[in-house]
Amino acid sequence: MAEASPYGGGADGPPDAATARARLAADRAGTLAEAAALSREYDGILAANALVAVDDEHDPEGGSTAFERAHVAALLARAHEHLQELDHAQDRLARGGYGRCESCGHPIPPERLEIRPAAATCVHCAASRPHRPPRPT
Repeated sequence: MAEASPYGGGADGPPDAATARARLAADRAGTLAEAAALSREYDGILAANALVAVDDEHDPEGGSTAFERAHVAALLARAHEHLQELDHAQDRLARGGYGRCESCGHPIPPERLEIRPAAATCVHCAASRPHRPPRPT
């Protein structure tokens, strides 16, 4: 008999559906809150720039304003991308494929799913893919 894992599943298997659903829901709530905060920050940057005639090319503060706007926009885009990853994970859960690597079909370690509930690949397959910067927290 397989030992129970502290991560919600059997020692060799994915977490149970209720645990996975709860993790995905918590991740979604956090990501939605992050996206809302970033949207407010982006809107604030735009509003502040609308009050002042900012010429990014000639204003000594313009470069940092443009960088800040681009940085927040990139973080917001990443949050929206993560929401899509969470939707995909929900679909995999509904189809019964959650917890299995989409590349090789092996189980995704429960520890990985605890940290990254939307993970679609095992550690080995994720390491062999081109690196993408980590999602900001």
